[in-house]
Amino acid sequence: MSSTPAPENLPAEPSRDCPLCPRLVAFREEWRAKEPDWHNAPVPTLLPPSGAGAVRLLIAGLAPGLRGANRTGRPFTGDYAGDLLYATLARYGFANDRFAARTDDGLELIDTAIVNAVRCVPPQNKPVGAEINTCRQFFSGRMATFPKLAAVVTLGRIAHDSTVRALGERPSAAPFGHNAHHMVGGIAVFSSYHCSRYNTNTGRLTEAMFHDVFENAAAFLKR
Repeated sequence: MSSTPAPENLPAEPSRDCPLCPRLVAFREEWRAKEPDWHNAPVPTLLPPSGAGAVRLLIAGLAPGLRGANRTGRPFTGDYAGDLLYATLARYGFANDRFAARTDDGLELIDTAIVNAVRCVPPQNKPVGAEINTCRQFFSGRMATFPKLAAVVTLGRIAHDSTVRALGERPSAAPFGHNAHHMVGGIAVFSSYHCSRYNTNTGRLTEAMFHDVFENAAAFLKR
């Protein structure tokens, strides 16, 4: 009988040419041909300068944006979502205030890491269930490298549900809701609507609503 590998035995990062999701591989190769100077590969976790051992807060996103992280190779860099996210992280002491949407801008996280539930850009920004499930091994493997992890902020339902599953629980036990807070496997999980331009333009997510989530996470970590 086969057994599921323990998180500490799972890889933390996929290879640059990860072959596991055929649809995402085909899309990646299409964009490598169109834009050979872009990153066009699985986007690695963004860690603080002090390394994985210092991480207390994890930000879980959905997947790289086509012209954002897929282009630059850094999570939430090069599209609107990063403008709101990194400004908010700086406001609450989770990053310095150097974000300028370039990988050479001097941005540094503080005791915080950022990872996507799906590491490769999906067509129409919509990964399918099999891709989310396949990529969770890297999500779980990366979380296992954070011995001080105390809280996760999940951006959107897909990232939330994948986080809950990676922590060993069913999503129904910790349902998604904006500014909801659940304890899952000893980790505090705070959920937010995704900070996409669509959500902010339609008013589904306001800056104040987004700040509320991080204010609660910051207060929890201070306790």
